[in-house]
Amino acid sequence: MRSHRKELWFETKERRAYLNITPQVEAELRASGVREGLCLVNAMHITASVYINDDEQGLLADYDEWLERLAPHAPTSKYRHNRTGEDNADAHMKRQVMGREVVVAITEGRLDLGPWEQIFYGEFDGRRRKRVLVKIIGE
Repeated sequence: MRSHRKELWFETKERRAYLNITPQVEAELRASGVREGLCLVNAMHITASVYINDDEQGLLADYDEWLERLAPHAPTSKYRHNRTGEDNADAHMKRQVMGREVVVAITEGRLDLGPWEQIFYGEFDGRRRKRVLVKIIGE
């Protein structure tokens, strides 16, 4: 069995961002040489997410508005976590809702995604470098 590991690094200019990282993951799959197996993609930071959905700008805006209604950033004083000197309690909650990782089957050397499915990195407390792990195993 083959194993391939790569860290992808991101630093967004905005506090919140939604990046389609499917091309980077596909590049790692090609580099791995795996034809049949599994691909794990996970955010290695507790205020970021990896998820699968459609790459449609209206949907991304809807996600952002929905998440902000669920866990608004301000006022930061309403969160006990922020009493530690942080101001990112909302980002932790947004990550919990959107998830930590995805696992995608690899079939005949391709990510076995459904129609319209794309892999996204969701950033909820940006403006600093964070990493995403891509781990590919298989034959």
